[in-house]
Amino acid sequence: MNHPKIVQDLTTRTADIRTAVDAHLEETGGLLRLSPTWVPRSFLQPGLRIKLHPDDTYAYGLSRGGIDERWFGSTTETANEGRDADEGLSYVVVGSERFTLREAIAECGADIVGEAIWGKYSKWPVYSKFFDNMGPIPHHMHQNAEQAALVGQEGKPESYYFPPQHNNVGNNFPYTFMGFEPGTTRDQVRKCIENWHKGDNKILALSKAYKLEPGTGWLIDPCILHAPGSLCTYEPQWGSDVFGMYQNLVEGREVPRSLLVKDMPQDKWQDIDFIIDQLDWEKNTDPHFKDHHYLEPVTSEKGEGYHDKWIVYGKVDGFQYFTAKELTVEPGQSVTIKDKGAYSLIVVQGEGRANKLRLSCPKLLRFNELSEDEFFCIESAAREGVAFENTSATEPLVCLRYFGPEVNPDAPAMGAHKTQ
Repeated sequence: MNHPKIVQDLTTRTADIRTAVDAHLEETGGLLRLSPTWVPRSFLQPGLRIKLHPDDTYAYGLSRGGIDERWFGSTTETANEGRDADEGLSYVVVGSERFTLREAIAECGADIVGEAIWGKYSKWPVYSKFFDNMGPIPHHMHQNAEQAALVGQEGKPESYYFPPQHNNVGNNFPYTFMGFEPGTTRDQVRKCIENWHKGDNKILALSKAYKLEPGTGWLIDPCILHAPGSLCTYEPQWGSDVFGMYQNLVEGREVPRSLLVKDMPQDKWQDIDFIIDQLDWEKNTDPHFKDHHYLEPVTSEKGEGYHDKWIVYGKVDGFQYFTAKELTVEPGQSVTIKDKGAYSLIVVQGEGRANKLRLSCPKLLRFNELSEDEFFCIESAAREGVAFENTSATEPLVCLRYFGPEVNPDAPAMGAHKTQ
């Protein structure tokens, strides 16, 4: 039997998706195999650490920008101008056919994401990505739910984890500016916006940079300014692509003012007071910012030959939007891991199996190649337990998985790493 190796070997299924899903879940033991989802950004320089072949960095064309993101378990479209119709959406691969994860969830609902998430959201409301850049990106924020609703969008809290496997080099600036220095005034920020077209608006002079370390992370609320540094980042986040860029010049490159206001009502594009009011002043000037946002791994479960760690945890305004874990299985070992809800998984090191599905972390992928490193686990399979086996004699099997809202009430609170 010939196994499809590239997207062109697949046909896109458009009808009776439930039948294909049911058969596939039976074959894999409750797991939906996903193909890679690549996303370009026209205003950023790729960091070249997400295992995409360098000849394919500009696979969408030079005008679309380089590919610096890979999205996981995504039912969310990108907000890129000139994007492909399905850009950002994950595809399920079943034999020689494919269909989007969004279509599968729309048709199968609670059978995939669980009753609680389906009943409240009628979709998979979160996603994650690798975000990989050569240098820093502009100081920006993501709108909250109320602000995003003004333009028919959803708000976006997000989180970061810096996997060591994707950070063998730190690239040009492995530091992230976050928020403002305590004591920063509205007038100072106003001048930055007023001076948009007069050279560097110097908004970073009002902020503070934190050194980024592989194996650590951050939880970032909406309305908080942040200028992510040059580590490759695993980012569980809410299913939205809203943002506002408050910095006009990065490493000598212009940031168009349109990216400041793209997710604000058009009649407010010149209203500097409105633009400043999009920021949560108390959170941005918090004198204990790191204590309230910094993450280090916390053990969830550990036994002979395996270690499962929380890598994203904590709440935003008292609500758990998402959580994430990192599972390591030592060479030749196996373990069954039970979870409380559906999740999306990406392999970052090694090879093995999950239930009946083969896992293999690629060294390098072409733009249209299929892979064996990503799947979506339905809720019933997660609760029953997924059997992970490391088939390597020498290398650990390491997997990252993220969960939807309110799935893990037993997750640690912010700052839990201090008491381990």
